[in-house]
Amino acid sequence: MTVYAYVDGPLGEMLLVGQLAEGGRAVLRSLSLPGQKGAVEVEDGWTLAPGAFAEAAGQLGEYFAGRRDRFDLPLAGDTGTAFQRRVWRALEEIPYGTTVSYGEIARRVGSTGSGVRAVGTAIGRNPLLVVRPCHRVIGADGSLRGYAAGLERKERLLGLEGALAGAHA
Repeated sequence: MTVYAYVDGPLGEMLLVGQLAEGGRAVLRSLSLPGQKGAVEVEDGWTLAPGAFAEAAGQLGEYFAGRRDRFDLPLAGDTGTAFQRRVWRALEEIPYGTTVSYGEIARRVGSTGSGVRAVGTAIGRNPLLVVRPCHRVIGADGSLRGYAAGLERKERLLGLEGALAGAHA
């Protein structure tokens, strides 16, 4: 059963979507922000279930308050292509408060040269903004590049993490 909830945050009202698991807890499938490119929209047949996302809401609140640097949530592992999942795993390994270039992510997943473009596309399709830290990926020259929810939000997230040194819009 697909469940969803809305959670307020400093970037706007976040839409969390997942599958209901044992104990009434949701396995998180997506986190969308208002106005996000490719944002998920609530579909007929989905169930509003804020309680299923209580743990996710709590961890997001701690992150935005500067008291959490890593998420520990059950995430759906069956979304995206095999290549996208490799890229998304590489995103999850970027430490809090640091940034890496798109080229570095390409190197980590064995996709160099023209593969950097494919990596950028995979990052742009990350369904779990904030939780899977695609905001930590910047241009090779230190500039902020592409973020489905807008560069202003990317800058805010990097500022929250203290990772803006050397990065500029």
